[in-house]
Amino acid sequence: MEDISKLSKSKQTAAKTLHKALEVLKNSGGSLPSKEVMEKIGQDLDLSDWEKERYEKSGYIRWQSILHFYTIGALKAGYLTKNRGTWFITPEGEEALKMEPADLLLVVDEAYRKWAKENVSEEEVVTDLGGDIVLEQQNIEANLQQLEGRAHEGLIEYIKSKNPYEFQDMVAALLEAMGYYISFIAPKGRDGGLDVVVYSDPLGAKEPRIKVQVKHRPESSIGANDIRALLGLLNKTGDVGLFVTSGNFSPDAVRFARDSHQHIDLIDIQKFVTLWQDFYSKMTDESKEMMPLRPIYFLGN
Repeated sequence: MEDISKLSKSKQTAAKTLHKALEVLKNSGGSLPSKEVMEKIGQDLDLSDWEKERYEKSGYIRWQSILHFYTIGALKAGYLTKNRGTWFITPEGEEALKMEPADLLLVVDEAYRKWAKENVSEEEVVTDLGGDIVLEQQNIEANLQQLEGRAHEGLIEYIKSKNPYEFQDMVAALLEAMGYYISFIAPKGRDGGLDVVVYSDPLGAKEPRIKVQVKHRPESSIGANDIRALLGLLNKTGDVGLFVTSGNFSPDAVRFARDSHQHIDLIDIQKFVTLWQDFYSKMTDESKEMMPLRPIYFLGN
């Protein structure tokens, strides 16, 4: 068993924050936006002033940068996956929680070095993490993932700043970019009932006909009763329900939609941002202006 007190300062930080990150993900149902992972870790751990300092050049908080750095090894070890700002724990990651933090770090570090030896021809070393010798490629990957996470968070904050009618229009624009035909958008001032109706063809003769409920509730969860109300509006064989929120869904809501006798799909803020990015190139110029994006390309591995 590795003695955490014998590790360098930065590796002590890495060990306890990485272990806590996996614990947070497991206790949150398996996934969370990286921002929320960081918030929960900051609440649960007693971090030193040194760990909470910001790097002068990047502006990043030290412990968060260290954690991002070592999650690259967790990815290579198969304990984590990441997708556009959201972190997911794997079954292997849940099993790894049985290890002590220092032992977990040792395995994660070795997993990255093994991967690098097989995939990276030459690597420079840097000493950015509390004096530890680290691999340049790993440092680059960690910084890119931090940038990606910040960009994703920025899009979420932008959506939160919209009013309910603007968000409703964004939902309609996204569905149109996905290839659906807009049949109905609820006018301003109307409360209750459906917000958007879209068809698979221009005449609405083909299935499915999608009936959409839109709720702009950035700081709250949609409950099962809201999903139940949408189900009550699906009165045709070919009807499909879609609930879109700028917040998230409670576990009961997710369960109700999954078990419903009629198909109901759920799009929360995380999924909405991902879909907006995926279908942005297919939007009209007018739709793009609702949330304009600028792609930045990096060399892949």
